[in-house]
Amino acid sequence: MVNDADKKALISRSEKFFILAECFFDRAFKRPAYLFNQRGKSAGSAHLQLNLIKYHPILFKQNSADFFAQVVPHEVAHLVAYQYYGKVRPHGKEWQFVMQNIFNCPADTTHSLNISDVIGRQFAYQCDCTTHQLTIRRHNKILKGLKYRCQKCQGELKIKGL
Repeated sequence: MVNDADKKALISRSEKFFILAECFFDRAFKRPAYLFNQRGKSAGSAHLQLNLIKYHPILFKQNSADFFAQVVPHEVAHLVAYQYYGKVRPHGKEWQFVMQNIFNCPADTTHSLNISDVIGRQFAYQCDCTTHQLTIRRHNKILKGLKYRCQKCQGELKIKGL
């Protein structure tokens, strides 16, 4: 889905942020492997112990400017924070420091990209206060006996219409 030119552009942009971190911390950072097969709603993911970054090919194609501005530095910051500070909270103060003070980017923990083309089938569930849209994965877990509760009202989620 992502052509070679796009892959090179994403890796090149990632490299820019690694260089910024190296200049700031005055040390080298090991470069990750890159995969372009992220699935679901996530635009990207950083696998710390594997030193791997995955990018979502469909979301990249539809939002390349946002990817270069926000998703790439977000994922690189995870690896930089892990390699420099060790095991820390995923979007904790160390990651935020890298994003804001080194990469000069907002430390947004989630993206606001349109995910309608990658969301998959949704199932309506009801609690005591609202309706929730659950993925097929969560729906299937409920069918197997797992129970989910609303974070707001703590009511158990029940499939809507039953």
